[in-house]
Amino acid sequence: MTKDSRPIRVVGISGSLRAGSYNTAALKAAIALAPEGMTIETAEIGDLPLYNDDVRAAGYPPAVRRLRDQLAGADAILFVTPEYNYSIPGVLKNAIDWASRPPSQPFDNKPVAIMGASGGIFGTAQAQYQLRQMLVFLNAFPLNKPEVMIGAAQTKFDEAGRLTDEQTKEFVRTLLDALSNWTIRLRQSVPDTARPG
Repeated sequence: MTKDSRPIRVVGISGSLRAGSYNTAALKAAIALAPEGMTIETAEIGDLPLYNDDVRAAGYPPAVRRLRDQLAGADAILFVTPEYNYSIPGVLKNAIDWASRPPSQPFDNKPVAIMGASGGIFGTAQAQYQLRQMLVFLNAFPLNKPEVMIGAAQTKFDEAGRLTDEQTKEFVRTLLDALSNWTIRLRQSVPDTARPG
């Protein structure tokens, strides 16, 4: 397979709005650890209104259009999700619900990677598995391995929100390398006419 040298533009979404969020900190770490040829920009989801199909039918609000355009223009997506009650946070589900409405829903045929951080030992496993189910329905292509579940996050980030744990940094690097390779592989196997946008 010929190496594709085109840059890879990733849109990263943190599923937490908390100022001191470990997941937002993990996304910032991913930005710094991105491999050569990959850039990661963040998507804001905190200003999205609650999903209401009457509002959608009247026209997408500006914040929703911005998110949909960002996702449509991305080569790949990186979700970084907390776990609330064995599932993804409502704010992340709301963003997915808005972005996934027709026409041209931007998850279709899109490579996706998932990671998450929590204070518990399981590191958002349940939330990640539920998110994978949603992505299958949306015809996205989630990366199967590696799985990055950052447990005991309070021991792996410093007070300024910097990722300090070297093993976790290596896990994140490995995930991003795999996402790069997955994106290139899908570029070569999915015709451009099959891509949204």
